[in-house]
Amino acid sequence: MGVVRRRRHAALAGALVALLALAGCGVTRGDDGGENRRLRMMIPNSPGGGYDQTGRAATRVMESEDLTGRFEVSNVVGASGTVAMQRLVNERGAEDLLMTMGLGVVGATYTNGSDARVSGATPIAQLIEEQEGLLVPADSPFETVDDLVEAWRADPGSIRVGGGSSPGGPDHLFPMQLAQAVGVDPTEVNYIVYDGGGPLTTALLGAKIDVGTSGLGEFEGQLADGSLRVLAVSGEERLDAVDAPTLVESGIDLVFTNWRGVLAPPGISDAVRDQHVALLEEMHGSDAWQEALETNGWVDAFRTGDDFEAFLLEQDERVSSTLDELGLL
Repeated sequence: MGVVRRRRHAALAGALVALLALAGCGVTRGDDGGENRRLRMMIPNSPGGGYDQTGRAATRVMESEDLTGRFEVSNVVGASGTVAMQRLVNERGAEDLLMTMGLGVVGATYTNGSDARVSGATPIAQLIEEQEGLLVPADSPFETVDDLVEAWRADPGSIRVGGGSSPGGPDHLFPMQLAQAVGVDPTEVNYIVYDGGGPLTTALLGAKIDVGTSGLGEFEGQLADGSLRVLAVSGEERLDAVDAPTLVESGIDLVFTNWRGVLAPPGISDAVRDQHVALLEEMHGSDAWQEALETNGWVDAFRTGDDFEAFLLEQDERVSSTLDELGLL
């Protein structure tokens, strides 16, 4: 019996050594960035908003392409993204957490007096750009941008401008910079805040405002049925899906784009940061992501590493200087 026991012990020991060797070679996958890797994606606004659309499109592509395991997606609502930004910073060193964000979050941290700035997080990648549009109801007296500008110059406070961003967000920064470009004092702009595209649409259709400024993805139905019109778009080139000129075509020297990207918490290792970057690079190279860009009308603006970090610093300065000029800081 002693010999049998020794043989059994030897067999068990050999099996254990073999299992450990296989695990060391990466056969057992979990933290190696493979298809079993589990991650969290935090969305800093309500379901259906721009960050939500972008984050969920990205996670669907990464899951469907087997680039990683399933994502746990959570919407963290509050203070235009500031609550989510604070939570990201508080999870210092968390290697499984990512967060979608963009220009609106940069501005919100300033206007809400938060110390949880994007410069304190770990930059991973910029994903997309999105143009702003000048939206009016179908029966608006403004047929062109020139009509709007003429009325705006004559009596700035009489033109009610609505947007789906709080001060510092893209829907707010865009009309302020547009006012500067056409000779209207930004401090005299009558800007009204709405909580996203839904309330903004209701305000436009109910004639509570004269013009709306927003990304156009949330207004596809109203543009298709003709209840809303677009006077102009803010990018360098026209949008294929919208029959409207750019501001530059209309004689206004302004190009303005919103953008969205991905951050990780501060304090993660360089190796984990590089792993996140590589994952998004794989996603960006997939046909499924290119299809998502086309479906949503997003402009591909992918950048990572030092380029994205430098861009974030430039955007931080862009927001703070504009808010300072408006006396909002």
